[in-house]
This record gives sequence, structure tokens and C-alpha cells, in this order.
Amino acid sequence: MAEHHPAGPSTAGSVVLELGPGQGALVLRTPPDLDGMEIEISRDDRAAGLRTHSQVRERRVAGGRQYAAVYPGLAPGDYTVWRDESTRAMTVNVADGTVTTTWWPSGQLAI
Repeated sequence: MAEHHPAGPSTAGSVVLELGPGQGALVLRTPPDLDGMEIEISRDDRAAGLRTHSQVRERRVAGGRQYAAVYPGLAPGDYTVWRDESTRAMTVNVADGTVTTTWWPSGQLAI
């Protein structure tokens, strides 16, 4: 994970995801203390070192606030979510043509 620089909240409709055959997305919901953190993911069947990242942002939704990193345009498959450069936080499966939503593992805060 990279430095903590909150980008400010996003509002409903500010993230557009294209879904279809061969393409899904991941929404990683987090606790508020991860706001601004860049969280990396990598596809498990790809060469080591190929990662992408997304910044955790406050998302203003009906009924309150949520914090999440959004990863659009992902090929279906298993992905590792990285806690830091060398520590795995979890593995998640991104399904074909859908948005997969998961939670940051309980008790794991940023370094």
C-alpha cells in the first residue's frame, strides 16, 4: 500500500463500470481508517509483480457513508489483495460480467 492521501468523497453515479463477457469489477469495502490508501491487487495466474491499485475513497450513498476501493475492467479469476508490498491480505474471486463486493479482512489495518 502507498501513502495516505484522501481524495475526497465521491457521490452516487460518479463511478461507471463496464461489465460483460470477459470483464468484471471488484469493490473492496474498507474501514474508514483506510481512506486515501492505495491498495494493490494482482491476478493469481499472472507473472509476479504485475499489480494494479486503487485508492480507498469515501463513498456517499443513500443512508450514509461507505469507504471502498473500486477496480474496474478486471478479467474474471482469482486475485490477491495486498496488505503491503509483500503481505497478502486476502484472495477474492472476480466473477465474469458482475461486480464482486468484498470486505477488507477484519482486524487488518494499514501499515
